[in-house]
Amino acid sequence: MAATSPTRPVLETVTPLGRPDPDSSGRLLRRNRRGRWDVKISPYLYISPFFLLFALVGLFPLIYTAYVSLHDWHLIGGQGEFVGAQNYLDVLQQPRFMTALRNTFSIFLLSSVPQVLMAIVLAAVLDANLRAKTFWRMGVLLPYVVAPVAASLIFSKLFGDQSGMINAILGLVGLGPIGFHADPLSSHVAIASMVNFRWTGYNTLIFLAAMQAIPRDLYEAAVLDGASRFRQFVSVTVPMLRPTVIFVVITSTIGGLQIFDEPRMFDQLGVGGPDRQWMTVTMFLYELGWGAQKSFGRAAAVAWILFVIIVVIGLLNFALTRRIASSSSTVKKGRAHR
Repeated sequence: MAATSPTRPVLETVTPLGRPDPDSSGRLLRRNRRGRWDVKISPYLYISPFFLLFALVGLFPLIYTAYVSLHDWHLIGGQGEFVGAQNYLDVLQQPRFMTALRNTFSIFLLSSVPQVLMAIVLAAVLDANLRAKTFWRMGVLLPYVVAPVAASLIFSKLFGDQSGMINAILGLVGLGPIGFHADPLSSHVAIASMVNFRWTGYNTLIFLAAMQAIPRDLYEAAVLDGASRFRQFVSVTVPMLRPTVIFVVITSTIGGLQIFDEPRMFDQLGVGGPDRQWMTVTMFLYELGWGAQKSFGRAAAVAWILFVIIVVIGLLNFALTRRIASSSSTVKKGRAHR
């Protein structure tokens, strides 16, 4: 029995006189061309809303800020003459800018380092076999839900110089009161505690997700080798969390460089203290633009200096991430060859 060949679709129609219809082949050709264009263009159309929105609310303000930073622009007078890099030189020569930069990095170090350590420890506890895991995991995220202004007002009362709860507790153990609104380091510690209160739970969930992605056979092999829980945490968990630690550190750095709400609401005046002992870079930017100087040009220059610092940190993050990824892939290849 002979095998029948599969039927092929008819690509052209036939007229009543038995001749092929030229319009049908043209329609099929145009249809195929539209199909190819649809496959090529439709992915870009799907993602275009994000880029259009980013160009509107992200790229345009960034470019416009650069334009403003090159002019003698004031809040009341509006655009003035072109001054080039003079605004940047004026900002870098102001002592308050260096003070604000020092305060910003000081608050960052006092907040991010304890924050990362506490987040890793809390994530390790939540990764263990606990009862009501969902309740505890939701509980660590509750401080993140609190509004920054509300948290700042509460902590400003806790760290009051005369009637604060922290000084009251220190008085019970025989220690003298601390001037949290007078001493620069003490004010930085108080503001860093606000940041830790809000962001530790958020970073804990990031570390928890990374811990749950670690293969469990690594822990089983460590148990067979006689490793204790602490040894498993140090030798297995922490090395596998290196990319996540770098991500959290870099994002915390970017957020720390942009900190504004906590130091702004630390006292009633909101200027960073009488000697600007806790004024940050963003507060200095606000003071230049809406304070006594009302210079939008210098404020825009501060914004671009801060942007450059953030870009440099982002490039360092990219380089470190690629290095860790390449080293981990090299280790995997070495194990595979074994």
